[in-house]
Amino acid sequence: MTKKIIFASRNEGKVKEVRHILNDLDAKILSLNDVGFTDEILETGNTFEENAKIKAEIIYNAFKLPTIADDSGLVAIQLKNEPGVYSARYAGENSTDEENNKKLLKRLKSFPEPHKGKFVCAAVYYFGADFIVAMGEIAGSITKEPRGTNGFGYDPLFLPDGFDKTTAELPPDIKNKISHRYKAFNQLK
Repeated sequence: MTKKIIFASRNEGKVKEVRHILNDLDAKILSLNDVGFTDEILETGNTFEENAKIKAEIIYNAFKLPTIADDSGLVAIQLKNEPGVYSARYAGENSTDEENNKKLLKRLKSFPEPHKGKFVCAAVYYFGADFIVAMGEIAGSITKEPRGTNGFGYDPLFLPDGFDKTTAELPPDIKNKISHRYKAFNQLK
């Protein structure tokens, strides 16, 4: 029988990425949409790891199934690591990717280029006893304008070190081999 693991996310872009990374496991990865979980989970942690643990514990307690969760975001060095844990709601609660990207670009305008940054991901596995935690990062710089249509979030603005394309311009199979999420979930595997 295939094991069921809940991924504590409703973000279908993220769910697709994680299913791809974990596709060699004998497990069915269920999203919050798949299990009908619609309550809001308040991410009150001060770190990516704390927020991932909060999500995993809430979902595990609700369904009593092994749960994976992550919290990830973009860190802009010149902005003292903003948006960081506020990446998804940088421009306000329920803000769109486009609104978050616009705010980031506006905040970076007064700083000289390059705008160094990194994507960070904390991934956790929780099964009611202990948390297994893995971290992943990818360094790069933030472009002046969005480029590309693959991916989501800050992908159109992020140029990984060693590449001339943003993570939104890279084919998904390449992005998924270098991303912060790939590194964290591959370790977790």
